[in-house]
Amino acid sequence: MDDDFDEFSFLPAQAADNGLTGPLPRGERLNLTLADGRVLSALRYAPASDPGAAPQVTFLHGAGLNAHTWDTTILALGLPALAIDLPGHGDSSWRGDAAYVASVLAPDVVVGMRAWTDRPQLLVGQSLGGLTAAAVAASAPELVAGLIVVDITPGIDPNGNAQQIAQFFAGPTDWASRDELVERALSFGLGGTRAAAERGVYLNSRVRPDGRVEWKHHFAHVANALAADPDAARAALQQQNAVANVLADAGWDALDAAAAAGPVTLVRGDHGYVTDAEVDQFRHRVPSADVVTVPTGHNVQEEIPVQLGALLRERQHERRA
Repeated sequence: MDDDFDEFSFLPAQAADNGLTGPLPRGERLNLTLADGRVLSALRYAPASDPGAAPQVTFLHGAGLNAHTWDTTILALGLPALAIDLPGHGDSSWRGDAAYVASVLAPDVVVGMRAWTDRPQLLVGQSLGGLTAAAVAASAPELVAGLIVVDITPGIDPNGNAQQIAQFFAGPTDWASRDELVERALSFGLGGTRAAAERGVYLNSRVRPDGRVEWKHHFAHVANALAADPDAARAALQQQNAVANVLADAGWDALDAAAAAGPVTLVRGDHGYVTDAEVDQFRHRVPSADVVTVPTGHNVQEEIPVQLGALLRERQHERRA
């Protein structure tokens, strides 16, 4: 495959693999130049029979992923949708300060939603995207009709299961081929089947002018730099621990504000990153929210996309009833 390959060409196989037989939506790449010159990028999906249909559901992915992680979920959803590449991911620009936290990412997402949607959205965010979605709902409630947070809470232990992802990215920053990236993903138990891993790697990497392959997202470069400098890594860990409680409090405040403005649901994998204790904390901090536990791990949208799409469609229909 080369980088001129149609990024939506995987949709027919994804639909067939998941028993989805309806008409495929039309996919479109969107780009928006932000005030500081950075680019925010997104994918818009609309019925082929109505390519101008405005999105009803907006998706935000997790750290190290990109908007295409939602492809199969959107196929199963069957509604016009928008999936945004968070800053530092996919086709969106990297941040010079490498500040990839919800409160920093949310303002860019708000700009994108104002430009690309024309009605309040069912806003769905997984992992880092879930915390960002809560910050969006709190800061711009007029854009959000309901919030779905997928396998994340502000109280999650950053040194727990999520450390696997940091270890995965703390390798070389460039590779001779995408095949090497596929093998690394599979060796960490990521990516699912080989075919799924190959698709994910292709959509989450790019070939540089020198022929080397690199991840599209910034996290591999940040993780690699820390892995190569123990002193910097220790300083970063100390800083992370120092701000963890502040960020958690801000996240809970955002969820409280979101819950005051509209319905909130936590979708949690039964063997994902959110522990039973963290679910109890979530119920205590956001008592009006629903909690749905599903049989999957952290990347719910990739492991059980059809079930997740059906759940989201049901929530959207409930909202409009």
